[in-house]
Amino acid sequence: MTDTKSKSSGSAERKEKFTTLSGIPVERVYSQDSFGDSETEESIGFPGEYPFTRGIYPTMYRGRLWTVRQYAGFGSAAESNQRYRYLLSKGQAGLSVAFDLPTQIGMDSDHPLALGEVGKVGVAIDSLEDMETLFNGIPLEKVSTSMTINATAAILLCLYVAVAKKQSANLARISGTVQNDVLKEYIARGTYIYPVRPAMRIVTDIFAWCRENVPKWNTISISGYHIREAGSTAVQEVAFTLADGIAYVRAALDAGLRVDEFAPQLSFFFNAHNDLLEEIAKYRAARRLWARIMAKRFGAKDPRSLMLRFHAQTAGSSLTAQQPENNIVRVAIQALAAVLGGCQSLHTNSLDEALALPTEDSALIALRTQQILAHETGVANTVDPVAGSYAIESLTNEIESLAGLYISKIDTMGGTLRAIESGFIQGEIQKAAYDFQRSVETKEQIVVGVNEFVAEEERGIPTLRMDEDIERSQIARLNALRAKRDSERVNSALAELQRRAATTENLLPAILAAVEAYATVGEISDALRRVFGEYQESVVI
Repeated sequence: MTDTKSKSSGSAERKEKFTTLSGIPVERVYSQDSFGDSETEESIGFPGEYPFTRGIYPTMYRGRLWTVRQYAGFGSAAESNQRYRYLLSKGQAGLSVAFDLPTQIGMDSDHPLALGEVGKVGVAIDSLEDMETLFNGIPLEKVSTSMTINATAAILLCLYVAVAKKQSANLARISGTVQNDVLKEYIARGTYIYPVRPAMRIVTDIFAWCRENVPKWNTISISGYHIREAGSTAVQEVAFTLADGIAYVRAALDAGLRVDEFAPQLSFFFNAHNDLLEEIAKYRAARRLWARIMAKRFGAKDPRSLMLRFHAQTAGSSLTAQQPENNIVRVAIQALAAVLGGCQSLHTNSLDEALALPTEDSALIALRTQQILAHETGVANTVDPVAGSYAIESLTNEIESLAGLYISKIDTMGGTLRAIESGFIQGEIQKAAYDFQRSVETKEQIVVGVNEFVAEEERGIPTLRMDEDIERSQIARLNALRAKRDSERVNSALAELQRRAATTENLLPAILAAVEAYATVGEISDALRRVFGEYQESVVI
């Protein structure tokens, strides 16, 4: 990047060096000279055209606004159902389901390790009975649903399909996304169950089964969000997310699928962080880099296979328990970055999420933030309004270049799976997280209300408190289900699933049969554990 300075020296600057949150130098002034030789009208392009720098659709939000998809789920299925109905009544367009930790790691609510975690960070789902309650009165043909679930993604997808069948829904018309991104669990989040390779087999089984049975369903949401929440930079978020995407495409091809059969249903999930200009550029760089990867590396021909469609969520890790009202401003700016960057759906965090799960009032403020952006600011009235900005285009180039270097390094290591198994990716994220924390402690990075502009006396705000009876009630319902279901049918379904797991047959038909027999999430996961074993994390030094 050319260091473009203004002709007059001017007065002294506030800092010796200005950088983005990723450490990319920020010039005093950008101009045409800031662009590298590769910066042409072709690389920027037009909306809806390769390489999709400016967006994946020609009209973007002039044709249809992004989907407002507020992430919610807590306590029991009945309580979460009430919150979903409330949000839908206030103008939310799609559902986004948060599951509790036992559900995420394939343990029933009465498992000893689930003690104290049932319904705490999401809704507790043990069986089809819970799933029926969760979506009671919500027509699945008419509502798009995203489910943030990974190690048990196949089970929760089958539970959703089973509910749709009970509603007599046309499965060809139900739409939504299952996150199904197990690689980032090993990298950044930790809610894995099985070793990496059998876990990848489940991912590709979902690809193949959905193609035939729920064709409108997005089979994976390749997540950079959690990578960023773990402490990565924006550059690392793009690089490691797309490297995961490359691994999923390769796994699907190795499983016998053709690229244009499954690639159109791939989707992505990115963080919307505080550095406004860097975040906008990040989304544009990711879109362009993915289009080139799919076209040049994998020979995809269908234009939909080249499109990086993404959901964005504002940065939970940026929210502060101190002066929590400040989080409303942070979230609004982060959401603006996601919209200017061309997201397809968006979740805005609530002001109280550094303290507890959102209250109904704080969730409504978060929802209204998106609605104000969409209908009052004018940013949705023209496609990619930042295109041609010297600063934005320079940052887009820089992020694409630096992310590409990371991807090349991972390629030389033998690919993403080997980079995970060696601890390389985890180590890079840990270093970035450490560097950021040091910058906060030295006040090189100001966090308002935390290390500067600190309030002498903090004001309390109302927070959501979970009823301690939720866990006991959930376990009681689970025991009642086990007592009344057809045990012979359950055991037969689980035996068939275990048999299939030892072969190369697709697992989804057996999982669907098991959930329809009212086998539990834990029982189904245990059947697979008996064949696949469990993953043991390597120590990163």
